[in-house]
Amino acid sequence: MALALGATHAAAQRLPDRLADSTFWRLMNEYSEPWGTFRSENFVSNETSLQWVIPELQSLVMPGGVYLGVAPDQNFTYIVALKPSIAFIVDIRHQNAIQHLLFKALIEMSATRAEFLTRLFSRNPAVQVDTTYSAGGLAHAFRPAPADSAMYRRNLAAVKDRLTRVHRLALSDSELVSLDCVYGAFYANGAGLTYNHGSPCANPGGSGGGFGRGGVGSGPFGMPTFGGMIDETDGAGRDHGYLASETNYRWLKRMEERNLIVPLTGNFAGDRALKSVGQWARDRGATVTTFYVSNVEQYLWRQDDEASRFYRNVSTLPLDASSTFIRSFSLGGGGLGGAYWPFRQQSGRSIQLISSMQEMVKAFQAGSLASYGQVLLMSRQ
Repeated sequence: MALALGATHAAAQRLPDRLADSTFWRLMNEYSEPWGTFRSENFVSNETSLQWVIPELQSLVMPGGVYLGVAPDQNFTYIVALKPSIAFIVDIRHQNAIQHLLFKALIEMSATRAEFLTRLFSRNPAVQVDTTYSAGGLAHAFRPAPADSAMYRRNLAAVKDRLTRVHRLALSDSELVSLDCVYGAFYANGAGLTYNHGSPCANPGGSGGGFGRGGVGSGPFGMPTFGGMIDETDGAGRDHGYLASETNYRWLKRMEERNLIVPLTGNFAGDRALKSVGQWARDRGATVTTFYVSNVEQYLWRQDDEASRFYRNVSTLPLDASSTFIRSFSLGGGGLGGAYWPFRQQSGRSIQLISSMQEMVKAFQAGSLASYGQVLLMSRQ
């Protein structure tokens, strides 16, 4: 055990404690793939059970190492709970990378959670708040507040200045339009923004294929709001979220200020993004400790051989016995057919599951992983 702990510590020591702006931008560009599309814009997660697996994850996954994830700010909750040394967020939608840059700028400019939400929503809270407020209390304080158009314009200019002048990120015209769209969604909807929201300029410049069918995602279940999502807890009622406390928020802010949350554009089944991150980690003696895949595998299994290509990509990552997948299964989303349902209800419309990355790779290589249903049955809560 002492040798294992020492090896993990040594690997963490070889990871940088910050990335230069030029390195951050180079990784974003060199490791990314052509922009793809998805049927919805995913400004807000709809995984209300997001935190239910965190207590077990904290017992399995050591701090340090490399975190991999997908989608927007739900990754922040896993990052502050698991404390990796660096995080790479890989999403087929380039607009997701732009949303992460928006959040990066706003978090860097905001000393407290309330300041961050004030800037994100371009609204002042309806009541005076302080640093002792819960995440739910903060969300409630902002719900009735009217949007301030002058504040929005000032904030948008400040975000662009921070990204392009302070960090010297060479954002293209289409990326700046995408930034306008993402920020405009939060300005228009505030804490009431949901997964179902669609903007007129989704996925600018998309050219790399996509997942899903149809237009803006909708379904038979009511979608949670941004305010509702930050008020979620684990099964015991404990809030692990990035906005649960000033301590959690400061950890995230430190990561952003050091350029240690790197958003990439890429297909999980693609030939560059995941392999590049894996090689970067391997070159530094680091391990991928956690990979939050949401329900992306559900779509990969519907797309020719993309599931196989994904697991081949995962097999190239530096893993150990504690490396863990986090996945979400949407109720009503299919996958198990008539098979015995082994999972208990968690919260709302989704169930959060975990599994060993090494065991999943072994099953794939042995030819015993042949369907999404088998992926689910190899998972646990």
